Amino acid sequence: MRTLVALFIALATFFAVPASAQVLSVETYVEEWDEQAQRWVRIEDGADRFVHARPAKPSTAVEAYGPFRIVDDRTAEMVGVTDRTSPSQFAAMVRDYPQLQTLRLIDAPGTDDDRANLKVGRMIREAGLETHVPAGGSVRSGAVELFLAGETRRIDDGAEFAVHSWRDEYGRQPQDFAMNAPENSIYLDYYQDMGMDAGEARAFYDMTNSVAFTDAKWLTAQDMRSWIGAETNQSQEGFVQIAQPKIQAAPMLAYLDLDRALP
Repeated sequence: MRTLVALFIALATFFAVPASAQVLSVETYVEEWDEQAQRWVRIEDGADRFVHARPAKPSTAVEAYGPFRIVDDRTAEMVGVTDRTSPSQFAAMVRDYPQLQTLRLIDAPGTDDDRANLKVGRMIREAGLETHVPAGGSVRSGAVELFLAGETRRIDDGAEFAVHSWRDEYGRQPQDFAMNAPENSIYLDYYQDMGMDAGEARAFYDMTNSVAFTDAKWLTAQDMRSWIGAETNQSQEGFVQIAQPKIQAAPMLAYLDLDRALP
């Protein structure tokens, strides 16, 4: 038996905030009764969405810096959205924990400030951190740029990713600007800084913009490996070391649940 569930979530605060910082999420998914688990679980609904029934759970945090949570001296996890304060929070974290080696992305919905988010990405690369998405980890929207920032990158089987087009506070999207305009080149330059050549950066950017801001393209672990050129060399822990970027086949479509706005 399957049931269709629609969930509407409106997030607001007691204080006034800019319109671009407000988030309205609408999520539609299909559930199926799992006899073995004796509970309803989300399932893949054709080509519409890929969702894990068992999302990754964050570890107990020693200390938190915004969405960044310290697990131990060598490992941090990301749970939450980046915003304009995230660069200073990340800088404080690497200052206080200079032996950090890995940033594990557990539930990373995106960003409220794309420029700040790209700055954090460059800080991740400068710090030489590995980025790791575990089984059940979910990396969406602007958080994909943070995953790409890893000096080395790992994807466990069962991780998921989602991308979509950006939209600024005036409602403009990438197609409203020339490809060499600053609004587009900021992303193309970033992808090249993360190791893609010009053609690969353009193909990846086109893929992210192939769906509207209000929609999304969902990628499985293997989808993302194919986009960035992963070698499928699975270890006992089930993760894959990422090779140099390599643009290939397009992954599946679905709906994303977080606004992504340019400042």
